[in-house]
Amino acid sequence: MTQIIERMPMNGDDAPEPHVPLLTSLPRAAHSTEVPTSSNFTMAQAINCALHDAMAADERVLVFGEDVAKLGGVFRVTEGLAETFGDQRCFDTPLAESGIIGIAIGMAIRGFVPVPEIQFDGFAAPAFDQLVSHLAKYRMRTRGDVDMPITIRIPSFGGIGAVEHHSESTESYWLHTAGLKVVVPSTPSDAYWLLRQAIVSRDPVIYMEPKRRYWVREAVDTNAPALPIGRAAVRRIGADVTVVTYGSLVATALSAADLAEQHGWSLEVIDLRSLNPLDFDTVADSVRKTGRAVMMHEGPRTLGFGAELAARIQEELFYDLEAPVLRATGFDTPYPPARLEKLWLPGPDRLLDCVERAMAQP
Repeated sequence: MTQIIERMPMNGDDAPEPHVPLLTSLPRAAHSTEVPTSSNFTMAQAINCALHDAMAADERVLVFGEDVAKLGGVFRVTEGLAETFGDQRCFDTPLAESGIIGIAIGMAIRGFVPVPEIQFDGFAAPAFDQLVSHLAKYRMRTRGDVDMPITIRIPSFGGIGAVEHHSESTESYWLHTAGLKVVVPSTPSDAYWLLRQAIVSRDPVIYMEPKRRYWVREAVDTNAPALPIGRAAVRRIGADVTVVTYGSLVATALSAADLAEQHGWSLEVIDLRSLNPLDFDTVADSVRKTGRAVMMHEGPRTLGFGAELAARIQEELFYDLEAPVLRATGFDTPYPPARLEKLWLPGPDRLLDCVERAMAQP
């Protein structure tokens, strides 16, 4: 990497202003693998497109990690990037997550915009010290003089029948670490735009990709930005209970909302999209309307993100509530073997049990 390290601008030099979102896709270079020519993308293709467009727009953007170049990643999300941009901008690393994040921090200091991949959520543990002790603290440690424009892609959560350490919900670790932004797309469109916006952020972003949504397909407009980081989306309007969730469970909540209609219950589904910064205003507006709320996430119940949301709702919206804030979550056990994960993950039944309890309150 010596050649490009010497010629890339440092932070504060003539580098493009990182505050300004890149709102247009550049023409794609010749690609050795098939790239959709329409805007009908799977989430995996939308992420690939976002990486491609970001690399085309800014030569400082580098993609690296275990098997991301020659193989194109375990889920083929980075397929074709090395062929298009060369092995100095998309390259494989050793199997050493701490080294991957340490390299990214050093590159950011030298003026690069790294987008490293942690191959699976459970593999983030070896990089924990770099993420928490250094990446999250560097901008404050330098009083804002050194940016940390690093986006860490982490295929996350369960539902694909994977083996141990391949299906974890790690968001609470990163949310408890001040200095890290955390985003979780639930649709291909959000996957594209949240990644584009993350890459131009001056702060480090943990970009958690819900693995069981990789093959969901929808139309993606790469010229018209979706909501920015820090904004939630109301995916379904309802009157009786607010369901707050993110990632894969947005689809679960929408399915539950259809079933709830059979009981005469109207659910409003909030997709947080961005966990930090959090759009609490959208959540509060919904809870004031419905008077009831259920938090839903895949991770264990104790100290999960739903607990923080429930506490804040009850602190700030106590007199608007008609029932206690409830949680539909995973269990307080290690993630189970693949054959049992459907029993472990929260589904429509677990959510509707909470809805029924909330509606039973006078």
